[in-house]
Amino acid sequence: MRLINNPHRGGQKLIPSAPYPSTNAARVSDLLSRCPAAEQTPLVEAEGLAPVARLWVKDERHRMNLGSFKALGAAYVIARHAADKTDAPDATTLNGTTYVTASAGNHGMSVAAGAKIFGANAVVYIAETVPESFAERLRAQDAHVVRSGHDYAASMDAASAAARDNGWVLLSDSSWEGYVELPHTLMEGYLQMASEAVDQCSETPTHILLQAGVGGLAGAVAAYARTAWGDAPDIIVVEPEVAPALQASIEAGKCVFADGPDSIMGRLDCKEPSLIALNGLARDADRFLTLTDGEVTDQLGAMAKAGLETTASGGAGIAAVLNRDIRAALGINAGSRVLCFLSEIAE
Repeated sequence: MRLINNPHRGGQKLIPSAPYPSTNAARVSDLLSRCPAAEQTPLVEAEGLAPVARLWVKDERHRMNLGSFKALGAAYVIARHAADKTDAPDATTLNGTTYVTASAGNHGMSVAAGAKIFGANAVVYIAETVPESFAERLRAQDAHVVRSGHDYAASMDAASAAARDNGWVLLSDSSWEGYVELPHTLMEGYLQMASEAVDQCSETPTHILLQAGVGGLAGAVAAYARTAWGDAPDIIVVEPEVAPALQASIEAGKCVFADGPDSIMGRLDCKEPSLIALNGLARDADRFLTLTDGEVTDQLGAMAKAGLETTASGGAGIAAVLNRDIRAALGINAGSRVLCFLSEIAE
């Protein structure tokens, strides 16, 4: 565990060329209201799991039947493109359009599903280390799967090259210099779960814990939480100890690359943050926490027994709350009202 306070809280952008995250949840809900599969996910009250007054868990495991919160990301961008093209999009609206991305997990499923719904093509680059079972899930959504490189960064380089060479639409869930428009819209989709959580919580949380890879979920939820609850919640960003891209960038006051070994929190094992998320979290988050693999895996059994079975990535925020020493460091006690996000199904 390593915990730092955010010296930039409420200040100016760290990355002037990138925007802050959107907070226009109404734009998202208006579009999703046209989708029969876009049902609200539950807010679970995990009574007795931790010695706190309230432990709310926003359960995203079955979002739009895709297994994670990322169903609200890339698929939302593609739906937005279809809606911008016609008032009544259907399975042929985006014929001839190809979306390409790299993925080590749920983002690729969102691209594939969104493309399939509106008649577009999806090409998903995956690294050689990604399990074949995931490739089969992508193919079941009619995506064309290409293996390239030993890690996610290499597969993203290949996807970017394919987009340039073929005139395809590169749809990443991260943002970097010169690439912010589509990731900004993608993060906007995540506002749906944030706005649902705000409506579902019976009281204002004292603490919100948000696990982060490149920071899309954390940045979107933190931005919306501030619009709804102001400065009241203590917002804590949780990352793997070996991939503290956001924590390191906050300390440096700029975007930095945080290289290190692989983490069991594979979906969070991102070495460089999204510029949009970094801007938002520098403004909105109070503290940045890193966890070891053991500090997370030690809590997965208790979570599963409570009906909250997930991966190390999906439950990192909850795991922090279940650790006595971390609760003490965060000032979480018997009177605390804590909101966490369970972000994906168990593998």
